[in-house]
Amino acid sequence: MRMAPRSVEAPSDPALTPSARTVLARRYLRRDARGDPAETPAQLFERVAAAVAAAEAGLPGGDPDAWRPRFAARLRALELLPNSPTLMNAGRPDGQLAACFVLPVEDSLARIFDAVKHAALIHQTGGGTGFAFSRLRAHGDAVGDSAGVASGPVAFMKVIDAATEAIRQGGARRGANMGILRVDHPDVLAFVEAKSRPGVLENFNLSVAVTDAFMAALAAGGTYALVSPRNGDGAEVGRLPAREVWERIAAAAWASGEPGLVFIDRINADNPTGHEAAIESTNPCGELPLPPFDSCNLGSIALPRFLRRGAPADGTLGAARAALDWERLGEAVREAVRFLDDVIEANTFPLPEIAATTRRNRRIGLGPMGWAELLMRAGLPYDSEEAVLLGAEVAAFFQREARAASRALAAERGPFPAYAGSRWEREGVGPLRNATLLTVAPTGTISVIAGTTSGIEPLFALALTRHVLDGAALPETFPFFEEVARREGFSTPALLAEVQRRGTCRGLAVPPRFQRLFAVAREIAPEWHLRHQATWQRFVDNAVSKTVNLPADATPADVARIYALAYEWSCKGITVYRDQSRPGQVLEAGLPTDD
Repeated sequence: MRMAPRSVEAPSDPALTPSARTVLARRYLRRDARGDPAETPAQLFERVAAAVAAAEAGLPGGDPDAWRPRFAARLRALELLPNSPTLMNAGRPDGQLAACFVLPVEDSLARIFDAVKHAALIHQTGGGTGFAFSRLRAHGDAVGDSAGVASGPVAFMKVIDAATEAIRQGGARRGANMGILRVDHPDVLAFVEAKSRPGVLENFNLSVAVTDAFMAALAAGGTYALVSPRNGDGAEVGRLPAREVWERIAAAAWASGEPGLVFIDRINADNPTGHEAAIESTNPCGELPLPPFDSCNLGSIALPRFLRRGAPADGTLGAARAALDWERLGEAVREAVRFLDDVIEANTFPLPEIAATTRRNRRIGLGPMGWAELLMRAGLPYDSEEAVLLGAEVAAFFQREARAASRALAAERGPFPAYAGSRWEREGVGPLRNATLLTVAPTGTISVIAGTTSGIEPLFALALTRHVLDGAALPETFPFFEEVARREGFSTPALLAEVQRRGTCRGLAVPPRFQRLFAVAREIAPEWHLRHQATWQRFVDNAVSKTVNLPADATPADVARIYALAYEWSCKGITVYRDQSRPGQVLEAGLPTDD
């Protein structure tokens, strides 16, 4: 079934916030020889739409002239935004459009430095890289027949970190890496505490790949085997008490926010192309588990833009359902799948191995942003059963519409080449054009452009300072709170000034139901963070990027409990961040003062 584009109206120039305009000018707009912006935001979106739609010319049933205005309208309306490399590079000489890559790290010096070189090439184009270091022999292990000993995974992570520091991505942003080590690697404790000192591995996010066997040992109060990767035979080289390792992980995450966890056996059980390659790592933010040399293109739909104007927001699930324009949202999901599939064709890949694997699997990652804003506009507190139930309905809708679009593209263009023998063939889901379709990305920068909240995260603060762009501090407020405060009659200059200073309305002269509706991330119990994550994960074939924000007075035991619940509730990974646990955090509650 071929999707027929229809005309749609969208503003010729997008309605952008001051922060969005600043971010676009500094990081995304084309520049002239003097370094000044050489295009407007509307022209940027036209450039991206034209470059992506041009791929239609080489595809069965393709129609670039029909889809270019359609894609441009979605982008200008800020209903759909692709990942940053697509916005930066589409229609420009570089042409590298993917956000996420995973590179293999083999146990030889030559292969390790191949990974360093490949990462540098990717970072230069705006992409982020994930690595699994579990194949590297442990620190102090013998090296061949020489008298030398291995440096271990952490030492080589520092090499990649230094190379990343030296490369500024596309002149616009620094590189980002994910480092993953299996919990049964002999160097696991050194890895867990690798970022215990400030300034170490600053270009890495770290996660421990936790196995089901480890979790079973933890539940039983026993020990588990450490396995040397040196000979590849799975030989046991020691044992550790699972409880001790678990507590060390929780204590490190309490102190610095790292490491997170990825539940690697669960990820591989869900891997649609496991018949071809196992998954060892994820992208830097954890939402894209990928096999070696694979990549993924991300796109996010701004959910608040699909609320019907004037719909009642009485805090009931029924009213929230009625407020969503499901027909228009479904159309956006289907068009976004086509857009992202076209991005694969339009992409200039940094390595031939990545091109081959990407085209064989054709993974895409479409997801939501603005979830917390949608809930607030519908009158549903984030920490409510109704919010979780609505999340399940919206996520299931995304899955249904995305699969329908991918099936239609498979009928038109053919399924992804690795479909034969895939999980989807075995389960009768396809044929699909794409091995994966949905993810929940953090949408940090693109949600700023869209003027909404990030991913499925709660609102970080009602007023905040965003530290980005080489030291720039962007003040941001959440206008909807002020709108409600005026409408409900509790707005005063003194109240708004205090909200801007503190970033929250808790404990102020605000009716209790609005204090709950406008709760910020650190005021929401961890269980509610996790329930939203677990709900979306049920319908997402990649993973969910979600951080459980904790107040400064949280304890290591709180972190351990959250990590355990994430495993129990079938999440694929988990990250926490305790307020003020790191110097120089990106988001600070409250606006800057003159003090």
